[in-house]
Amino acid sequence: MQKRTLGKGGLEVSALGLGCMGLSFGYGPATEKADAIRVIRTAYERGVTFFDTAEVYGPFVNEELVGEALAPFRDQVVIATKFGFQDGDSKKPMDSRPERIRAVAEASLKRLKTDRIDLFYQHRVDPNVPMEDVAGTVKDLISEGKVKHFGLSEAGEQSIRRAHAVQPVAALQSEYSMWWREPEQKVMPVLEELGIGFVPFSPLGKGFLTGAIDASTSFDKSDFRNIVPRFSEENRKANAALVDVLGRLADGKGATRAQIALAWLLAQKPWIVPIPGTTKLSRLEENVGAVSVELSAADLAAIEAALKAIQVVGERYPAQMQQRVDR
Repeated sequence: MQKRTLGKGGLEVSALGLGCMGLSFGYGPATEKADAIRVIRTAYERGVTFFDTAEVYGPFVNEELVGEALAPFRDQVVIATKFGFQDGDSKKPMDSRPERIRAVAEASLKRLKTDRIDLFYQHRVDPNVPMEDVAGTVKDLISEGKVKHFGLSEAGEQSIRRAHAVQPVAALQSEYSMWWREPEQKVMPVLEELGIGFVPFSPLGKGFLTGAIDASTSFDKSDFRNIVPRFSEENRKANAALVDVLGRLADGKGATRAQIALAWLLAQKPWIVPIPGTTKLSRLEENVGAVSVELSAADLAAIEAALKAIQVVGERYPAQMQQRVDR
């Protein structure tokens, strides 16, 4: 698989990563451990070298899963994990105090069965801790050899600048896809200016852009899409127009909707590395195939025109989660 570089510190990763959260958390019951390990190791066999986890996924069990799955080829892969929530619980307030960051780093190293974290993200900006203190703590962890690179997630442009001034930021991880393009307005120009990579999560719109979800789909009671406004039955029906357009584009290229959505992201900037997640080997193969889909300038112009004609309906987060996104 092609490689891309995140940031100016030489962090080289596969052009497509694997978001591991859904194997343990967020989208219904956890995948059976043996099946989850098979997905992660098959991704590696297909050329994926960039794996994303966090202490809050589970909590804790996703890091343990990723650590075990990647142990046989630890030195050939890049593992990203995150700090930033009280007690490793995403339902609790943010906590990026320096002592908490250090405690998470030590615990994550043990769960991941490794001696270094390749990319350590602040999961959400903590309004109660100066960004300079956060970046300074990670800088110290880097100097100690426990962390290799610093990242931010869902951070706004001012937070990015403040962090980067203390410790160069290798990557920003935020939601970005054909149906959530807000980062293009303010954040991406800052990333380009500072030489920071961009790692889009939910690049397939939490599954919606694959075409596998429609107005009649029912989610498991533990699936967080049940509380996401954009996934209400009414909004799924309204947003079907985007899936229809994707279908026409995909048919014209001999590809799938997911492959077009991922290829579109890869074509936006050479420093973008999407991290689609999946629990199914068939979907993994499909996603990896997106790297081979080439979109010409004419293709991209046609997609842009089609997207401009569609209004996506519904907020991407419920109010309590939206409050945690740095502006």
